[in-house]
Amino acid sequence: MPAYLLLIAALLSRVLPHSGWYGFTAVGGALLYFGARRSWREMLVPVATLAVADYYLTTYVYNYPFQAQDYLVTWGWYAAAIVLGGLLLAHRVTVLRVAAAAVLGPTSFFLVSNYAVWLTSHNPGGMYAPGFSGLMTCFAAGLPFYARDLISTGLLLTLAFGIPGAIRHFESSRTLPGHTSL
Repeated sequence: MPAYLLLIAALLSRVLPHSGWYGFTAVGGALLYFGARRSWREMLVPVATLAVADYYLTTYVYNYPFQAQDYLVTWGWYAAAIVLGGLLLAHRVTVLRVAAAAVLGPTSFFLVSNYAVWLTSHNPGGMYAPGFSGLMTCFAAGLPFYARDLISTGLLLTLAFGIPGAIRHFESSRTLPGHTSL
C-alpha cells in the first residue's frame, strides 16, 4: 500500500502547480520505492499513470501538441527506475543501497533525458549545437533540475525507508529479551 501512496504523491507532484515547492518532485523516489516493494508485474501501473500525467500536462497545461515519440525515453526511464529500485532495494535495504538508489535514479534520468533532448535538437537551427560543446551546453542547462531531483529523491527515499526502519529499531530496543511487549 505505501508504494501506491507514494505513486499518488508522485502524480500530484507532477500535476499540481508547484512553483512554491522549489522544484520538488516525488517521481524518482516513488518509482524506486515501487520497484523495491511491489512486483515487477505491477510495473505498468506507475508507468501508465505517469504517462497519462505527461499527456495531460503537455496538452492541457502547456498547450503543446502531444507526440508520444517525444516521451518514449521518459517512459522507458520510468520502467528502468522501477527495475533499479527492485535490484537495489527489494531484497536488502541498507543506508548504502538507499544512497546509491538516491544518486543513481536522478543521475540516470539526467543523463538519458538530456542526451535525448540534445540528440533531437542539435540540428541546424536547433536549440543546441552539434558536437560535444552542444551536448555539454544541454547538460549544463539541466543541472538545476538535476540538483532538485537529487534532493527530492534523497529526501523521499530517506523518509520512505528511514521512518519504518527507525520505528522497527525503536520497537526492538524497547522489547527486553524474555519479555513480550503489549
